[in-house]
Amino acid sequence: MPQYIFVYLGGDYPSSPEEGQKHFAKYQRWLSSLGDAVVSPAIPFKDTHTVQPNGTTGPGSTTAISGLSIIKMPSMDEALAVAKSCPFLEIDGTLEISEMIDMSSKAN
Repeated sequence: MPQYIFVYLGGDYPSSPEEGQKHFAKYQRWLSSLGDAVVSPAIPFKDTHTVQPNGTTGPGSTTAISGLSIIKMPSMDEALAVAKSCPFLEIDGTLEISEMIDMSSKAN
């Protein structure tokens, strides 16, 4: 079954620890509702650095990526339907969904 990467972009920070816990609980319920379709539930990013083509590095990102999840779905349409129900959208975050291509030797 195809796997899709859900990339989390932006999103508002919670105004309080309680608000953050409430949102996280909602996100956990959403992931749980997907059952075995969840390959990797949530990989948040921190301490991002950027490497430029000339080899220089620096702290920060050139994008607003804050994390990702990997979800198995039969089709892009079904992956998009699941994405539309993600609580991350409720905090003004955006999701980018891409089908992942298996480039391992067993795929050949």
